[in-house]
Amino acid sequence: MVTLTEGKLAVAIAREVLDHGLERSYDGDLLKEVHPLPLPAVFSEKRGLFTTLLTYPDKDLRGCIGFPLPLYPLGEGIARTAWLAAQEDPRFPPVAPPELKRIIVEVSVLTPLERLRNTEPLRVLKEVVVGRDGLYLALGTDSGLLLPEVPVEQGWDTAQFLDGICAKAGLPKGSWKRKEAALWRFRSEIFLEDSPGGTVSLRELTPVSG
Repeated sequence: MVTLTEGKLAVAIAREVLDHGLERSYDGDLLKEVHPLPLPAVFSEKRGLFTTLLTYPDKDLRGCIGFPLPLYPLGEGIARTAWLAAQEDPRFPPVAPPELKRIIVEVSVLTPLERLRNTEPLRVLKEVVVGRDGLYLALGTDSGLLLPEVPVEQGWDTAQFLDGICAKAGLPKGSWKRKEAALWRFRSEIFLEDSPGGTVSLRELTPVSG
C-alpha cells in the first residue's frame, strides 16, 4: 500500500518533472535534479505505474504513459512516465510549458499483475470487478491495458469492460474468451491533483457487480 503522504509526494515528483524537465531530453539524472532529497523506502521498490495528464477544468485526457510491469523503482518510474506522458504520447502533440497551468496530474501505482487462471467465461465474469480491477490482456503479439477507473468513467458493466480490453489490444470483441488469451487483473492506488499544482487526494472507486 502507498500512503496518502507518499501519494502526494508521487504527484509532486511528477509535477516537478513537468515544471523543470520539458525543455530537455529525458535522462537518468532528472529525478535527482528535481528532487534531490532522500525519498521514502517505497520509492525504491519496483512498481508498475501510470502517470496521466488531464486538462483543467474539463479533465480531458492530455497524455498517459505507464509501465504495467515493475520495471523501475517507483521514484524513477514516476519521473520517466511524467516526462513521457508530456512529450512522447503518440496520440497528442508534446505539452508546451505554458500549458502546465491548465493541466492536472494523476499518478496510479499498481499492484502486481495477477493472472486469471480460469478461462471459463462465466467464472471470469464473476472474478473481474468493475471499480476494483484493471485488466491486461495478451493474445499472440497483441496486448492492451485498461486502468480500473476506465470502466467506471465509461459506465461499462463487466462484459463491456472485457470487450473494452479486447478493443484496446486491437482485437475483436470476445477475444478474452479464447483459450490462448492471457488475462491479468490488478488494482491501483490513484492520486490526483484537484487543480494544477493543487491539493492531492486519493481517488476512491466504488466496486460494482455485473
